[in-house]
Amino acid sequence: MSAPVELDSLDLAALISSRLCHDVISPVGAIVNGLEVLEEEKDPAMREIALDLVRKSAEQASARLQFARLAFGAAGSAGAQIDVGDAEQVARGFVRDAKAEMTWSAPRVLLPKNKVKLLLNLLVIAMGTVPRGGTVVVTVEGNEPDTVLKIVTTGPMLRIPNGVVELVAGQPEDGRVDAHVIQPFYTGLIARASGMTVSIEMEDETVVLQARTTTA
Repeated sequence: MSAPVELDSLDLAALISSRLCHDVISPVGAIVNGLEVLEEEKDPAMREIALDLVRKSAEQASARLQFARLAFGAAGSAGAQIDVGDAEQVARGFVRDAKAEMTWSAPRVLLPKNKVKLLLNLLVIAMGTVPRGGTVVVTVEGNEPDTVLKIVTTGPMLRIPNGVVELVAGQPEDGRVDAHVIQPFYTGLIARASGMTVSIEMEDETVVLQARTTTA
């Protein structure tokens, strides 16, 4: 296997920023639309609908930003540890409006921040395997430094998104990385920085995403 593709730090920052803006622009745009209706509309029923749109969109934007802060942000100083319970909280906000139902089975322990970031980024990939809804089961097993991160998904139209496995391995099929594929590529960067190896496989009628400590 060839060496993973490397990105210039400025390019990486720009691509992640583009991805984050894409994730929040929809609910923020809905908030703006709702506020415009409130300014112009006099009908009480229409104003209530607009207010509900603003409320739900604000909650969605907040949930996405809180998730992004932990999954992509610094989240503390170098070498910091993060409570897995905090990861669960932002994960539940992230999947709240999705068709899939998430079960979180993990002890409330402190893990190195990169492993928590890896778990949340694996969750993003896992959600893409159940485009028509289903179940997503998140587990954290074992003790440091050999903690195992595992997500199992089931549902109709189950799939592994095209090119994701190669992107996580740092080897995009065409050798290019853009804002559309930066998230799985970044997942691979985090895994390698954490000393972990990620596998994504179809097993029977499930997709299993797993990260284990890399062995020599």
